[in-house]
Amino acid sequence: MSSCENPTNDADALMPRRHKYDKSKMCIKCKERTGNIVARHTVYCRECFTSFFTFKFRRALEPYVNAKPDGPRRRALVPTGNLMIGYSGGLGSAVLLDLVYRHYVHPDPSIVTSEGGKDHPRSQRIWEKVTVCHVEGSDASPGTKERVDEIRGIVGHLDDVEFLPLRLQDAFDHTWWEKVELDASHCAFGADFSNELLQIKPQLCTNVPPLTALQDYLASLPTATALPTAIHTLVRILLQYTAFSIGCSHLLLGTSLTSLAISLISGISQGAGFHVREEAQEEWFPDLFQIGANSNAQMTNKPSVRIIRPLREIGTKECAIWAWWMQLSIVGREKWQWPGAKPGLGRLTKDFIMGLEKDYPSTVSTIVRTCGKLAPKGDTAGKCVICERPVQMGVQEWKARIAIRSGQGGETAAAELPSKVPSLAPYLCYVCHTTFTSKGTRAPPNLYPGDADHSRGLTPLPVWTTSSRPLRIRSGGSVVSNDLEPDQDGFAVARKLQRSEMRNAVRDFLLDE
Repeated sequence: MSSCENPTNDADALMPRRHKYDKSKMCIKCKERTGNIVARHTVYCRECFTSFFTFKFRRALEPYVNAKPDGPRRRALVPTGNLMIGYSGGLGSAVLLDLVYRHYVHPDPSIVTSEGGKDHPRSQRIWEKVTVCHVEGSDASPGTKERVDEIRGIVGHLDDVEFLPLRLQDAFDHTWWEKVELDASHCAFGADFSNELLQIKPQLCTNVPPLTALQDYLASLPTATALPTAIHTLVRILLQYTAFSIGCSHLLLGTSLTSLAISLISGISQGAGFHVREEAQEEWFPDLFQIGANSNAQMTNKPSVRIIRPLREIGTKECAIWAWWMQLSIVGREKWQWPGAKPGLGRLTKDFIMGLEKDYPSTVSTIVRTCGKLAPKGDTAGKCVICERPVQMGVQEWKARIAIRSGQGGETAAAELPSKVPSLAPYLCYVCHTTFTSKGTRAPPNLYPGDADHSRGLTPLPVWTTSSRPLRIRSGGSVVSNDLEPDQDGFAVARKLQRSEMRNAVRDFLLDE
């Protein structure tokens, strides 16, 4: 590269070539061998990179294996249940499976050192059973390739590792709900996504195929941003309930540092700021009302599934180099897009973060560290019946005061509503309510062109909403709310406010006459 001067007459006019390495080609750790990789402006040789890579993996996982997380001092790893790995077929899940297999299933002598001899407690196997679970979603996206057989072949080459395939439509399949041995005694619910009240009613027709119900659910979403958000939620909840049903105390997900930064920024932009901590790590407790009397799930005083992302400190570039050196097979995962619609917030955020990592790699880790310092504001008012994450107290009232409402048919629809309407809205978190009700300026194209009309008046809901405590009041149960009360069918319904109550609610915003 040269400047504007003539390099023939002035040799100093040539600009110095940019160095490939920031300081030196030598490894920054051993300072003896020539580097093989540059990660975040740091040079590593292969041996030092391997030890540093595995150290960051174990540091993010092992302190949380025991029921009580360890502090600085390390203790023997004694989990309370088995292990499940969520496998999507992407780069992160492939690297995660390889690391778990080389460390805890069949230790690799080149990576794991046998400290204390073979009879030392530290050398014993930590998890008795390791299960790889894949949620196949090709049925919900026409034209995509099914990858179950490819993933089955990859897992089949690993000894002492079981493979458990699921399908995305299992979220609407009562047969799957019975297989995980949870209570499925209640009828299915349906919701009306055409208004923000989200009225719910029992579905009269319960023999709708699960795939049709899934397509109805996805086709009812208002924007292209809502599609990947809803699918991601369905996949996560399927993994959580399946892990709990087979007695797993830990669920590992292959979310890398880059993917975590994308999830955090995308989630915050969609209103999921209250769930920032759950994006990094989560302790999930299933609703005790959903556990059947004959359940084989390993029960403790507080049965839970700890969701850990051990690659949250490792970027995509480091994962790609590990996969290349270890010769891992990457199946690839689907890119959920709405045909004919503009890219959603998730896609735009991914393009931004990937470009940021390419030019300024240290900025991505800064995003994750900054979000890790955030704390949710306000109290928790229960658990969302869709995403199974905390609901911020008073979020619906706050949204009703600040949100811009649609003027088309709003007054007519409100006038036609009865005084008591079963509503799903009070039991949703902010991001789920926004996912179902936030509409764009233009109606999106048909998600399934050429298929049957999926725009029905009543949209099916996932099966776990059936047995959720808020929606179905059991014997001896109650709904704790001033504005909600049960009807004769056991639904929690909205109470019509008196005129004086409405005036008191907005009295701070009224002008003096």
